[in-house]
Amino acid sequence: MSFIKVGQDTQGNDINLFYQDWGQGDPVVLIHGWPADHQMWEHQSHTLAHYGKRVIAYDRRGFGKSDKPWNGYDYDTLAADLNALLEGLNLQNVTLVGFSMGGGEVARYMSRYGGARVSKVAFISAVTPYLLKTDDNPDGVGKDTFDDMVKNLRKDRPDFLQTFGKQFFGVGVVSKPVSQATLDWMQMICLQAAPHATEACIRAFSETDFRQDVPAIQVPTLIIHGTSDKTVPVDSSGDLLAKMLPNATYIRYDGEPHGLFATEDGKDRLTQDLLSFTGASTSPTSTDEGGYNAASRQA
Repeated sequence: MSFIKVGQDTQGNDINLFYQDWGQGDPVVLIHGWPADHQMWEHQSHTLAHYGKRVIAYDRRGFGKSDKPWNGYDYDTLAADLNALLEGLNLQNVTLVGFSMGGGEVARYMSRYGGARVSKVAFISAVTPYLLKTDDNPDGVGKDTFDDMVKNLRKDRPDFLQTFGKQFFGVGVVSKPVSQATLDWMQMICLQAAPHATEACIRAFSETDFRQDVPAIQVPTLIIHGTSDKTVPVDSSGDLLAKMLPNATYIRYDGEPHGLFATEDGKDRLTQDLLSFTGASTSPTSTDEGGYNAASRQA
């Protein structure tokens, strides 16, 4: 397994992040959402690597196989972790892809580190530019929503995550965009996170204002958001971010929920859009497995 040191905790112990590193070519760094880890990118990372990209997907501190310090779940620290990863692996010409909470790391990194090493960025179902409803952000989500999330996490974390997972993927009485097996898989992934990290990151992604970070983004940008996202509503996030970045490519996925990376209609469409945006090869560069051919690249 691969780990990289990104800093130390308050007791002087090293903090190491787990990452996977697949394929060859210009790097694509995938930043996962809350409360998952790098495994959520299974479909996209596998295919990008087959089509000529070097794919690095890592676990945020507190999640997955990464170390789980007590502190450091603010976005300045999380962006510093991302910077340490890019520097430690000496990555150049990077495409940063941030899903949900991960969009915050992209925005803060581009602002704080001047977009060093980065050639493109993508925001998928992202919390940017500012999720919390305030007097100067009337389209945001009320604080009581996030207070309830913290309350229910403390009450029964497994039960909360199970219920949240259904909303995350838009599962209802009639709507079944993912299988029960996928719901179980995501539950297993989310339970690997530290409870204190899960809670602290709610405050981070809901209360951090990225509106001052966004103007620092001066590279080609892709924004993708589902119109039926009940977790990070599109009018509170994707629509506003697109207005702030008028030169970005903005794609609204009609009827898709938050977790469009794994839904029946969303996962292949997202993969195709990322392949096109990153300039991946039009034919597979590895042939160790079947099913990867130019036909699968058709929209």
